[in-house]
Amino acid sequence: MENTVTLTIDGESVTVAQGTTLRAACEEVQHPVPTLCWHENLTAANACRACVVEVKGSRTLVASCSRIAEAGMEVQTASERVLNSRKVVAELLLSTSDASIAPDLQSLAAISSADAERFSGGNTWAQPVREDNNLYVRDLAKCILCYRCVEACGDDAQNTFAIAVAGRGFNAHIDAGFGRDLPESDCVYCGNCVAVCPTGALIGKREFDLRARGEWDEDKITTTPTVCSFCGVGCELDLHVMDNQIIKVTSPLDHPVTHGMLCVKGRFGYEFAQSEEPV
Repeated sequence: MENTVTLTIDGESVTVAQGTTLRAACEEVQHPVPTLCWHENLTAANACRACVVEVKGSRTLVASCSRIAEAGMEVQTASERVLNSRKVVAELLLSTSDASIAPDLQSLAAISSADAERFSGGNTWAQPVREDNNLYVRDLAKCILCYRCVEACGDDAQNTFAIAVAGRGFNAHIDAGFGRDLPESDCVYCGNCVAVCPTGALIGKREFDLRARGEWDEDKITTTPTVCSFCGVGCELDLHVMDNQIIKVTSPLDHPVTHGMLCVKGRFGYEFAQSEEPV
């Protein structure tokens, strides 16, 4: 067939469209690979290496989130090298990061039988929580440097470029420029970085406070779809409600208008809906 390539994944032949990544091809044959930094609406950052697979003839393991499938490739998703790599990736991330509200990292650790204390003795890289605005909190002890927030703030979504990775090695971290607080940066508080963060390193202030008080209860949260009323663009919202109060707003990743992204009004401007003040 034209514009397709045929390759082998774990001994099973699969034909996919040209330009398909190995990660997507693995999904086709129901041999999914774990991911952390990959996000369906962002450019692959190749940062976490959780999704590596083994390609016959390749000296190194390759990142399936960005490597394009080629005709004749022989791919293994669960070879000894791959499994060991995933385990070490999980252990290294757990050695520096608080994974308490990071389901994808917890899943990677579980499927790879990672030992959380192998490199760290159970101690994470302690950092102060930054509460420098009333919309969202930066708890960088939970950050795994997946680059999702940087991509969302850049040309993948917001085009604000308010944050970037600063420092090297163990001291690498997400920064708003010269260690500045967010109010001093170019941040427009759209919260798209919060929406794509997989670990809770960036988290809405309302959710952060509820979790800190032990009042966050996933079982009590319901989701109601609606359309944002602030302008005529037509962004779809999902209102997360607990105890008859809106506690968070998100947008569907597959919505043709938002692709999961919102502006500051859509994501954080919901307080008026539950105000008891007279109009």
